[in-house]
Amino acid sequence: MPKDDKKPSRISERPNLSNEREAFVRGVLHKGVEFTEELIAENQEMREELVRLDSDNARLRKQVASDDAIKDLLATVDRLEDERSSLLDRSTQLETQTLAVEDRHKEVERELNDLASLYVASYQLSVSLSPRRVVKHICELLEQLVGCDAFGVYIVSADGRRAVPVGGRRMPPGELREEELSEGPMADVVLTAIPKVRDNPDESGLGPVAVLPMTVSGTVIGLVKVLRLLPHKKQWAPVDQEFFKLLGIHASTALVAASLYGESGAPRDALAPLLDFFSEGELEDGNIKRGTGA
Repeated sequence: MPKDDKKPSRISERPNLSNEREAFVRGVLHKGVEFTEELIAENQEMREELVRLDSDNARLRKQVASDDAIKDLLATVDRLEDERSSLLDRSTQLETQTLAVEDRHKEVERELNDLASLYVASYQLSVSLSPRRVVKHICELLEQLVGCDAFGVYIVSADGRRAVPVGGRRMPPGELREEELSEGPMADVVLTAIPKVRDNPDESGLGPVAVLPMTVSGTVIGLVKVLRLLPHKKQWAPVDQEFFKLLGIHASTALVAASLYGESGAPRDALAPLLDFFSEGELEDGNIKRGTGA
């Protein structure tokens, strides 16, 4: 049997370590490159994320700063609103006080005007010694200061049974006449010496709106009968009561004084009875002491 000279090559059966090493190195390097690329990509993403976070952080910082500014602004607005409310309250108080002062000023001014009117009326009644002039002053007082439109002034007779007219304004025809004092409001006033005044003078009704007495030492010596007030006067004023008192006392006294003066004809003659009165008494401590026979 012939020998086969060809034998299997042992070299082909041996592994190629160099190739395997190179392949391993290439594989490791490839993976290293891939890993490096992945690291670079992740690093880039992290950088981008860091930039985004820095941007968000800056934005948040600005927002926080803005929120603080808004809070400060709101706090300032609240403080200013409180100050505004306080100023409004103070303004309201000052306005109320101002109105009160104005009302008080008007009240004081009205009181001064009333006092001035009373003074003028009292002066006009006491300055004249003419009965006609006194009656004229009484009529002017009733018309200009009280606001009477239609009225009459009467003197009561010595026996108290008759009222004789001595003056008046705008009385209806036949109304200003001598009247018997047997009944009616005028007779009641002569009897009681108390004024009869209708509460609502503007209300229509029968009879006078007021009957006022003129008294001396508690005796009614005259009367004022008011039928109608002036159109603008719808009700009595508080000062009217003072005018009624002034009429009741000063007007009656002025009428008596003017009557006595008219009888004497001269000021000194009018004082003659007073001179006789003092001459009959004895002066002691500034007072007249009358004798037992006086």
